[in-house]
Amino acid sequence: MSLDEGRTRLPAVLRRLGAIVLVAGLGCATAEAPAAGTPGIVEGDSLADGAAARPMPAWTAFCRIDPASCRVDPSQPRLVALTDRVLETIRAVNTAVNARIVAVTDQDHWGVSDRWDYPRDGRGDCEDIQIEKRRELAASGLPERAMRMAMVINPEGEGHAVLLVRTDAGDLVLDNRVDAVLPWYRTGYTWVKREGDGGRDWVSLGGVRAPVETAAGP
Repeated sequence: MSLDEGRTRLPAVLRRLGAIVLVAGLGCATAEAPAAGTPGIVEGDSLADGAAARPMPAWTAFCRIDPASCRVDPSQPRLVALTDRVLETIRAVNTAVNARIVAVTDQDHWGVSDRWDYPRDGRGDCEDIQIEKRRELAASGLPERAMRMAMVINPEGEGHAVLLVRTDAGDLVLDNRVDAVLPWYRTGYTWVKREGDGGRDWVSLGGVRAPVETAAGP
């Protein structure tokens, strides 16, 4: 089945992903919201992994300090079943964390160019906000192995971090730039690399050279 043909057979649980996208405020860089009426994701439509990729240096440092947050349990499922309840949980966590965490740059927050950490003081940049979403989704029962941090390049050419929730209906994106949960192919991003689901190695998502650090914005 072609991609276009498949998009005519959307799972019912995904039809609601066509809701109007709300801008969540500043992210690692601001952007216009995607157009309303975005169709859902095609069943099985996931990002294709490429070769092994080098992790972000700040991620490696974060994992040394908090190894439990980077551990991969191979007994967990690689994909989560996308039920109505799971979709509602994902959307609720994405919106709530975006509203609760004030977006700031690492330079303003910590005086360094790139640092990954949980936004314990209610402030953080894009990767901090996404790892907090993963922690809260894991507490809700979603398998951590199915939730992968990913590096992208936004339409302005800046580096940005998002959280992929890998489902049996395709990869969904949690982002602090928008409140809507979108299929990966509707974000407008260039996909660079993501955490692997078998260990601490990362995998390439398109062969685009990754930025040395995330964007100057929060």
